Amino acid sequence: MSLRSLPSIERLLQSEGGASLIDAFGRPLTVDALRNELAAARLLVRKGNPAPSTETLLAEARRNLGARLAPSISPVINATGVILHTNLGRAPLSPAACEAMLRVAGGYSTLEFDLSLGRRGDRSKHAEAKLLQLTGAEAALVVNNNAAAVLLALTGLARRKEVLIARSQLIEIGGGFRIPEVMQQSGARLVEVGTTNRTHLSDFETAIHERTGLIMRAHHSNFRITGFMTEPSLQSLVELGEQHQLSVFDDLGSGALLDTALFGLGHEPMVQESLQTRASLVAFSGDKLLGGPQAGILLGERRLVDRLRKHPLARAVRADKLCLAALEATLTHYLLDEAVQQIPVWRMIAAEAETLRRRASSWAAELGRGQVVPELSTVGGGSLPEETLPTWVLSLDPPHPGPFSERLRRANPPVIARIADNQVRFDPRTVLPEEEGRLLDAVRLALMGERDGHGPDTPRRKPKRAREDA
Repeated sequence: MSLRSLPSIERLLQSEGGASLIDAFGRPLTVDALRNELAAARLLVRKGNPAPSTETLLAEARRNLGARLAPSISPVINATGVILHTNLGRAPLSPAACEAMLRVAGGYSTLEFDLSLGRRGDRSKHAEAKLLQLTGAEAALVVNNNAAAVLLALTGLARRKEVLIARSQLIEIGGGFRIPEVMQQSGARLVEVGTTNRTHLSDFETAIHERTGLIMRAHHSNFRITGFMTEPSLQSLVELGEQHQLSVFDDLGSGALLDTALFGLGHEPMVQESLQTRASLVAFSGDKLLGGPQAGILLGERRLVDRLRKHPLARAVRADKLCLAALEATLTHYLLDEAVQQIPVWRMIAAEAETLRRRASSWAAELGRGQVVPELSTVGGGSLPEETLPTWVLSLDPPHPGPFSERLRRANPPVIARIADNQVRFDPRTVLPEEEGRLLDAVRLALMGERDGHGPDTPRRKPKRAREDA
């Protein structure tokens, strides 16, 4: 077939379908998409294939434009049972936090304006009062994540000086964040103290000299050392620092304001405990166990926080208005003693196994298939390694779990489940109540595809053959 049978760009643009594309996507994008379709069509024709029709070219251009303009970040339903799932955005925000972000997103705000004085204000003061009230700290500073908080603290307080840290705390967490590399970037010199499994207070004391600028403790985050091991307590490090007039910096990583032991988990170090132990400066995340937006929070002595507030790096890592608005709303839940009821992360942690069993059973009844079996949920997000929460999950056994899970990921919204023992499992602990209907719709569609016998990359049978199989 001749290439002459293909329509021109102008003919496509002047057609009714072309005009519709221009209305929907604008002329430049439409022209670009149609050029791509015609180029692909020419290759087909040269290989002896029939030329696609004008309607087909226009339909493909619309499909590709829709895919090109679709947002790359979209909501998903987390049915994995991992509460703080880093790949899925960690902590979901409370409705109040979402509303707070919307209030300041659509217009102007008091981000850096003092209404009482009628002049420029200080963005670093937002959320500070609530943080001080909750923790008892002298001062607070919010930056864009905890890695930035650690970098700012080391740069502002220990540049060209030595920082003492136990060798067992030279951690790497997700995304390649390594304490030694952060120290190198900050200009501080790392001094490893002790051995991998045994570090004593005397090791720190021996390492102190005139070039020492800071003593640091880093939470182990996502791993645990067991067996023959010891580390000096934060209290003993603080007392040693006071003897030598050295500040002690405590990087809590996740950081909790509530006691996780009250919910059947191990005890995660709390922000208030570090401050009560007189740590000079404490750093932790806003989007992990706090249950708020991505943020890094620095709390501690006013003299240190003020130094960091004025440091040039503080501007580069500062939090934006959406983060600050959501953080304030999240902190308000703690002040009102409603965190467990209003913050999704804590609702999930506090959910009782029997409640989860009833939810999973209702899913099985709705779908008419599946087993409800006991399982274990995890906190995730670098918090409470090896700690689990008892749960009940809906377990399905499709013939092809991989393709079945892929169909779930193609749903709207996508559903992320867990495959274990060749079964696909859905943990209600991490599924928000308002998501249940959409979850079940997605599972039904995936089950229909399984019955039809076509995986994600297998061409569908013709309708006639499908009727015969039925």
